[in-house]
Amino acid sequence: MFFPFIKYSKVYYIISIALIGISIFSLVKFGLNYGIEFVGGSIIEIEYKDNRPVNQEISKTLEGIDLGTFSIQPVGDKGVMIKMKDINEETHQEAIRNLSQNGQIAIEEKRFESIGPVVGRELKQKTLSAIIFALIAIVSYIALAFRKVRRPISSLRYGVTALVSLFHDVLIPIGALALMGKFYGLQITIPIVAALLTIQGYSVHNTIVVFDRIRENLSKGAGKTFEETVDKSINQTLMRSFSTSFTVLLMVVAIFLVGGETLHDFAFTLIVGVIVGTYTSVLVASPLLVSWYQRGIKVKK
Repeated sequence: MFFPFIKYSKVYYIISIALIGISIFSLVKFGLNYGIEFVGGSIIEIEYKDNRPVNQEISKTLEGIDLGTFSIQPVGDKGVMIKMKDINEETHQEAIRNLSQNGQIAIEEKRFESIGPVVGRELKQKTLSAIIFALIAIVSYIALAFRKVRRPISSLRYGVTALVSLFHDVLIPIGALALMGKFYGLQITIPIVAALLTIQGYSVHNTIVVFDRIRENLSKGAGKTFEETVDKSINQTLMRSFSTSFTVLLMVVAIFLVGGETLHDFAFTLIVGVIVGTYTSVLVASPLLVSWYQRGIKVKK
């Protein structure tokens, strides 16, 4: 079955522009809720000798202590890690007393440390540098891999189009994280950054699959026009893209549902990223190539 995807490019663009608009609005209005790794704070890690209470019970024991906005993450079978604003030793001891309910519950403190704001700022810079480096490396690779493709568009256009698609694929999940941070307290942590980098790699992989089929069909002369060649390429790779994404989603959703709170936000980011990345590789990246080509034809005329 052949479907004329390029014919409905404007529909895909409208959907993408709407999602990008919502993402930018969320980022400007709410911002990102950074974890202590990026803004500084304190970490208390304890282990219960008996059964570990649920997070709600642990949270109740810490009520009334000036910890700021804190998060609770299970560690292993009986451990728990609590992240909060930077606290002094007096507040630290008060938290330990409340967690042990003044000695009634047997606990062992495994770790107490503080992360300064200078370290957090440095980590932010390194994270941004890692993302930019990954983007540059991906574009360079695509331009190099498609260097022999010269008609009807240059290899550089494949790389630039992939870069625009990656921007689209990363910005929308970040917008979703901003919304989740505002309404559900989701924090940007190192696992979230790892998920965003994973999304970049996964998204560009799907895009390259379609681009490579376009290159192959161009060399074979499949299609009377560039638009028809791109349409054929999308149709030929459609089932592969969706089946690959579906199997990945099954695993990520399983992690989201049963992986525990430690992996919950990581899995959520991947779910959004895989869905958006699949949509982009099929319905945004290739139509952008065609639109750029058509724009060049109009300028020449």
